[in-house]
Amino acid sequence: MEKTLILLKPDAVQKSLIGQIIDRFERKGLKIAWIKMMKMSQALIEEHYDFLMDKPFFPRIATYMSSGPIIAMCLEWADAVKVVRQMCGATNPAEATMWTIRWDYAKNIDNNIIHASDSPETAEKELNRFFNVSTEFFEYKRTLID
Repeated sequence: MEKTLILLKPDAVQKSLIGQIIDRFERKGLKIAWIKMMKMSQALIEEHYDFLMDKPFFPRIATYMSSGPIIAMCLEWADAVKVVRQMCGATNPAEATMWTIRWDYAKNIDNNIIHASDSPETAEKELNRFFNVSTEFFEYKRTLID
């Protein structure tokens, strides 16, 4: 099973969309392996968005991501990265395919509801950034699946 990171950003939390978004992933068959609510520190924001720190819009991202709590989740499934990114839609909601999460819920590119890892390699790095694998991870099997 492949793992990927999802972050439900502050606007998803503020708009009470947590359950609706999680429901989409679970109905698709993805397994929630880890989940937690947290507030991102400035250091974590800078580490996660280090590739954007030299961009003029980085201060807006930092303000946005520290404006409230986020939900960090590890989802598991065959081809989890690809499937989750398809379900999320384009980063810019104006370019997102109809019925994707961003098409349905995101306001604009600055408030785009969700983050999803872009590759299995990135997912591994990001999961280690947001979760302490040695203390926060445990394995479980879903036995009540139809």
